[in-house]
Amino acid sequence: MTDAQNTLPEPDEQISDAALKAKRKKALSIVALILIIAAVAYAVWTLFFNHSVSTENAYVGAETASITSMVSGQVLDVMVSDTQQVKKGDLLVRVNERDAEIALAQAQAELMKAQRQYKQTQANSSALNSQVFVSDDGIHSAEAQVAKAQAELNKAQNDLARRSQLSASGAISKEELSTAQSAVNNAQAGFDLAKAGLAQAQSSQKAAQSTLAANEALIRGSNETSTPDVLIAQAHLKQAILDLERTEIKAPFDGVIARRNIQVGQRVAPGTVLMMLVPISKLYVDANFKESQLAKVKAGQKAVLTSDLYGDEVEFHGTVIGFSGGTGSAFALIPAQNATGNWIKVVQRLPVRIALDPKELAEHPLRVGLSMEAKINLASK
Repeated sequence: MTDAQNTLPEPDEQISDAALKAKRKKALSIVALILIIAAVAYAVWTLFFNHSVSTENAYVGAETASITSMVSGQVLDVMVSDTQQVKKGDLLVRVNERDAEIALAQAQAELMKAQRQYKQTQANSSALNSQVFVSDDGIHSAEAQVAKAQAELNKAQNDLARRSQLSASGAISKEELSTAQSAVNNAQAGFDLAKAGLAQAQSSQKAAQSTLAANEALIRGSNETSTPDVLIAQAHLKQAILDLERTEIKAPFDGVIARRNIQVGQRVAPGTVLMMLVPISKLYVDANFKESQLAKVKAGQKAVLTSDLYGDEVEFHGTVIGFSGGTGSAFALIPAQNATGNWIKVVQRLPVRIALDPKELAEHPLRVGLSMEAKINLASK
């Protein structure tokens, strides 16, 4: 048998190779069919059934209130402790009110003083007005004195003129002429004195009128309750009353006490943080979604949430109310510096705020910081 005949494959081997190729082709066809079916299924799911986005990176939050003192003083009583539930208006802390009571009494006295000063100013106006009328009589009297002095001066001057003529003819003595001259001088002095008295009376009237005008300016257009000094005193009184009320610090809303850091006997100043108040009936969830998930998320869409505290059996229903102004890394204490040569792109997350149903919160209370899983229905409006 030749070498060529020895190298020819056996018939059984040819059949085995053909069968293997057929099986391989069939397997490849099945894999290709599976890939096509998967692609079609994904496309159908994306187009018709992908109506939600979800994340497990979500946490409960609340607009907590810092309970602070508005007055200074020593703490007399602390009515609450950490984890205690309180209602709106419940007394939390009482500060010593003696300083506020003293300030209130002083403000009341200042108000009474301002009211009396107004009455005194009003009475002064009446007195000054009467003084102006009296000065009119004084002026009339002074004018009469001036007229009388003028008449006496004219008479003395006429007597002197006659005696001067008679003295030239020797009918009267020089002594009599000298007496007439003295009478003229006296009359002139009396006239000048009367004129000075009239000027003084007129000046006194002008001074009284100026004082009256200044006094009237203080009370013009106002009364005992609307004058500026009284209004200032009333404002001080209201502030004193408010400070006295603020010695009793009350809860601004329903909630749970947290981080109480005040003790009886401690002295507080305005602005001192005494404790925190968490409104457990007004909680929300900040769900941190990837930026690639937010294209269709809108405010007003409905969300379903579950908590690790209660498990999947308890569902919370909420509504998307808004988006944060930036990603978590943007508001970090030390923001990431991406202007480097070894920068690697990292998918960022944006907080989405979801408001929770108060009725569901009442049935299943949550606490700030608990983990949640949030799922937003993109088809809802």
